[in-house]
Amino acid sequence: MQITDEKINQLAHLSRLTFDNNEKAKIKQDLERILELCESLNKIDTEGVEPLIHMTNSVNIVREDNPHQEFSREELLKNAPKKDSDYFRVPKVIEQAK
Repeated sequence: MQITDEKINQLAHLSRLTFDNNEKAKIKQDLERILELCESLNKIDTEGVEPLIHMTNSVNIVREDNPHQEFSREELLKNAPKKDSDYFRVPKVIEQAK
C-alpha cells in the first residue's frame, strides 16, 4: 500500500487534526515503516503454530453480575454542579440539523 498525501489528508480529516508539511512528511515516513513491519510479519512461516487465544493460563475471576443499586439518586446528584430534578445538566455539545 502506498501512503500518499491524499491518504494523509484523509486520515487528518477523520481524526480532526491538522498538520503542516513537515509533520505530514514525518507521519508519512512513520506509516510507511509501520506497513513495512506488517509486511515483514506476513513473511513469517506460521505453519503448524496453534493460534494464541489467551496470553496466560490464568482465569479471570470476577464477581457475579447481579444488578443492585449502591447509591440513591439523591446521593448521586448532591454534588452535581448543575441538576434538573432527577438529571445532571451538561452543556450542549451537539448541534441538531434543522
